[in-house]
Amino acid sequence: MLADDMIERRSYESMHALAAAFADFAASILRNALMRNNTASLVVPGGQTPRNYLPALSRQTLPWENIYITLSDERWVEIQADASNERLVRNCFLKEMAEKTHFIGLKTMHSHPSQALATVHERLSQLPWPFSLTVLGLGEDGHIASLFPGAAPNQVTQYLCQAVEPPIAPSLRISLTLQALARSRHIALVVTGIAKRQLLDQLIKNPDPSIPFVQLVQQSQSPITIFEMD
Repeated sequence: MLADDMIERRSYESMHALAAAFADFAASILRNALMRNNTASLVVPGGQTPRNYLPALSRQTLPWENIYITLSDERWVEIQADASNERLVRNCFLKEMAEKTHFIGLKTMHSHPSQALATVHERLSQLPWPFSLTVLGLGEDGHIASLFPGAAPNQVTQYLCQAVEPPIAPSLRISLTLQALARSRHIALVVTGIAKRQLLDQLIKNPDPSIPFVQLVQQSQSPITIFEMD
């Protein structure tokens, strides 16, 4: 069983309640980070679920001009494509903010993400390190960011990112490494749907070391807060 002191689970009956609670939590983390330093860093996920809670965070009163924002992962598609995580975040998060934000995208003009690692690493190095808050989702197979089950985590790398060829998904991807994610000062997961919550129950009770979520918990240097809804 995964250590109880590493995971805090918070359950909500509606997405509205989850989004409000998440926004308050994330804003508090970022404010505290800004009290320690003049800047903070925020990692956000792509996919469909963040459309429901990132707008609530964008409406929090924060000095967003002092917060550096990036993605946990990105599909290797054009930024204007519907599948682009950057497009999603710009549309449902960044455009809601009046202040100028520091957004660090992961997509480059390289034809393959493996060719972009040095460039993206240099971009990510602009963020306050370690990340103040990393927000992730959970796939029904236990993947986080674009780190999928069965793929050995890159244990020795000079980069904060890695290229990924998903086993099923149609597009190549680039992802922050497990090590970079695990070193975050605070980590939050947003888990919605019965199937994912059942998977979460299973992984906490009987952790499978091949599953990236389990690897994250085992390597994390801080507790992980999970926001859940059926």
